[in-house]
Amino acid sequence: PGGLINIHFIGAFVISSLSLSLQLIPLIGFIGLGLGSAALYLLRLALCSPDVSWDKKNNPEPWNKLSPNYQYKFLAVSTDYKKLKKD
Repeated sequence: PGGLINIHFIGAFVISSLSLSLQLIPLIGFIGLGLGSAALYLLRLALCSPDVSWDKKNNPEPWNKLSPNYQYKFLAVSTDYKKLKKD
């Protein structure tokens, strides 16, 4: 009916495609790994980034409470946080 997509039909189509061609299994695995990695990185950015404020009443500017040697980047190429002066 209408524009509804039948989830069981899609699942059966994927399973029947995999049984016909085994070369699709690594492709689906790598796509799943990429999507999972991207989702975890976005979750890390949302929870650990000082630019994101989830509590606007108690902590409206969380970036002001960070010390200069706090490493908030996932990969700091040019900054060595060990050499920064501690407060």
